[in-house]
Amino acid sequence: MNVVIPREELVKLIGKIQNTVSSKPSIPVLANILIEAQTGSLVVSATDLTVSMRFSAPATVIEEGKIALPARRFFQLIREIRSPQVKITSENGQFAEITAASAAFRIHGMHFSEFPALPDFSSSYKISLPASSLKELLHRTIFCAAREDSRYVLNGVLVEIADGMITFTGTDGKRLARMGETITIDPSVQATYILPLKAVEETLRVLDDPEETVHMHFIEDKASIEVGSGVLMTKLLSGQYPDVKRVIPQSAQHNISLHREELLSLLKQIALFTSDHSHSIRFIFAKGELTLKGSASNIGEGVVSMPADFSNGTLEIAFNPFYFIDILRRSQDECILFSIQDAFNPGLITDSTKGQFVIMPMRLEEPQNMEKERVPTHSATAEL
Repeated sequence: MNVVIPREELVKLIGKIQNTVSSKPSIPVLANILIEAQTGSLVVSATDLTVSMRFSAPATVIEEGKIALPARRFFQLIREIRSPQVKITSENGQFAEITAASAAFRIHGMHFSEFPALPDFSSSYKISLPASSLKELLHRTIFCAAREDSRYVLNGVLVEIADGMITFTGTDGKRLARMGETITIDPSVQATYILPLKAVEETLRVLDDPEETVHMHFIEDKASIEVGSGVLMTKLLSGQYPDVKRVIPQSAQHNISLHREELLSLLKQIALFTSDHSHSIRFIFAKGELTLKGSASNIGEGVVSMPADFSNGTLEIAFNPFYFIDILRRSQDECILFSIQDAFNPGLITDSTKGQFVIMPMRLEEPQNMEKERVPTHSATAEL
């Protein structure tokens, strides 16, 4: 192998794949990246056996070849080099020589045959989306997905393909986000897949050009996402995802329009008056007004209010303010629509987009005056 590449391009390649390399690999070769010199380009691949990435950049290839090199050392060296051009050569596939201006380095590697083979998607079907659309779909759903939940399938984002639509859903059992987009595909195609969180996070990181088109490929237990000069491949989570459609409210007794930025600001204020073990605030709807109350015995108390187009008696309900803030940050429009049946059923937050955000209420004790009110010690969020 003999290849010359601009250092800047090589640094970009490293930036795209570095998070895929495991810090504690299960087998030694996973601490390496595969470097391939092909006609007119340098290709760099990394895998942790769940998520794999493969990106390329233009390069002057004098002799084709490939080698697996230790990722951490190679990354550190390339970042420290200041020469505009980097030359990589390897004669026997056991070590590589890195030359930059007058500097020369030799790094011991592994034979490319030891590097795991990447999945084959030749038998898959393809879905195409603008990068800007996919980024929005993932960004507005991943935040609700669980982190290290014992229900393994919740540690991912559900992908549903049906009726000419692709829909993404994330939930941790206490909140839910669901977004859909029309796609060009045979309407008879009906399928569901669960993308692991790491794959979603890495996809969001590489979707840096909104003008690009993303091609998604699915086979039974794997998916690939092609964007620009690279591709991300991932194993899919196995298991039965909960039937989330049944918890999304279809009708509600109260449909309340709220100014998004004002509510977001008030929630940030009142969230300061919640305890570490019980994040709960009271939403009190009365004629023309929403009052938020927070109380923690070791912190203090707070009350804030804002206008609300509520006119049907009084409604008091408790929510985790941080969950509500997360949803508002990913909502759009000046005002959001908050639909709620009563204090015991989930609330639905929508805007002018196709996004649906569901939040479960928390246990609510009998109303007390502000001087005596305390968040219940055993207050808990209901599960979807």
